[in-house]
Amino acid sequence: MPEPSLGVVILAAGQGTRIKSALPKVLHPLGGRPLVTYAVEAAWALTGQAPVLVVAPAADAVRAALGERAVYAVQDAPLGTSHAVQQARAALPDRVDLVLVTYADMPLLRVETLRALMDAQRANAGPVTLLSVHAPRLSDFGRVVRGPDGEVRALVEAAQATPEQLRLAEVNVGAYCFDATWLWQSLPQLPPSPKGEYYLTDAIGLAVAAGRRVAAVTMPDEAEAIGVNNRVQLAAAEAALRRRTNERWMLAGVTLLDPATTYIEPGVTLGADSVVLPNTHLAGRTRVGAECVLGPNTIVRDTVIGDRCRVECSVLEGALLAEDVSVGPFAHLRSGARLERGVHMGNFGEVKNSTLGPGVKMGHFSYVGDATLGAGVNVGAGTITCNYDGFSKHPTVIGEGAFLGSDTLLVAPVSVGANVRTGAGAVVTRDIPPDTLAVGVPARAIRKLK
Repeated sequence: MPEPSLGVVILAAGQGTRIKSALPKVLHPLGGRPLVTYAVEAAWALTGQAPVLVVAPAADAVRAALGERAVYAVQDAPLGTSHAVQQARAALPDRVDLVLVTYADMPLLRVETLRALMDAQRANAGPVTLLSVHAPRLSDFGRVVRGPDGEVRALVEAAQATPEQLRLAEVNVGAYCFDATWLWQSLPQLPPSPKGEYYLTDAIGLAVAAGRRVAAVTMPDEAEAIGVNNRVQLAAAEAALRRRTNERWMLAGVTLLDPATTYIEPGVTLGADSVVLPNTHLAGRTRVGAECVLGPNTIVRDTVIGDRCRVECSVLEGALLAEDVSVGPFAHLRSGARLERGVHMGNFGEVKNSTLGPGVKMGHFSYVGDATLGAGVNVGAGTITCNYDGFSKHPTVIGEGAFLGSDTLLVAPVSVGANVRTGAGAVVTRDIPPDTLAVGVPARAIRKLK
């Protein structure tokens, strides 16, 4: 027989008032991405299709952030979690046999954990399997009450628990896998709370009262149970995600000198035998090759770095580095910067929307913008491409082997030929032919070079 089909419902309609923000709680950044994306991506990995995300009526920002990665169901009134799940029924695929319910503010649940929950329910003759963890420190979580035979007998919210129940170490994580037929038949039977809301946890009591088996999967990692309701919990989730990410890269052959002060977003990739030094931030779609050394005190965002590169105390944004490139300290690569093999860029230099050819040396205190530098160019200290005239950006082209003296100003648009030399303080306002020495303000050619 074919395995039962699974639909995933993610609850994201809560008001999130405890986070005290104009930004919806599920859009607060975690690891550089909106909180809700973790639950959505886990659902995709589990089923290969978009989950149903239950949202509040005013959820345009959530829809904009996720686009077609989710199917949306609207909970018009905040009538509790059971009511929210009922709103998702029409949006689920046809002939769903199992329904897995999670929360958008629980970003650390692993795909492997959710798969274990699903598999346990497939093997369960009863209508539901819940996820639990042994974590006595999670004092505000509901307690899992078991009978003498070890079977689940009840879920008790912390606010309603007796002192004896509060001492129970097993708590309810808040993820469930239901038999779909039983779920849709049972939810309308749940009674309202004193506040007039309908809670999904009451479905557990309904199953037990009917003599049906409630199974539980106890996960080993307490960090997966972190739910984000306020900024203290958001920080705890960030720290747990960082530990998880850093451990994964260390096990893959990357050295982190001090993992506690190393910040690697989940979308980053690193090559083996690279070393990341303290207070380094790797963000966005950054890709780092093998045998690199990054940091300390370095920020790399949406940048591709080739093998055997060194970046020290610098900021790289939207750049591309080929192999054997060294940058810093105190350099800034902006969007469109491309450094070819063997380039050296020293302290207090900045490159924007420019290509530095193989072997270019740009030692210190220089700005290169909207320029193309050929192989082997030497950029003297204080060199500036004057690429902006107040209205438009203009290009600068510097030929192979050119040697730019200190404080050379290149007023774009301008072209400097191969093997040109400029004197210190030259202001280049017109093109210089190859193999020429140019000096002065404005720079003029004074002789041809051998």
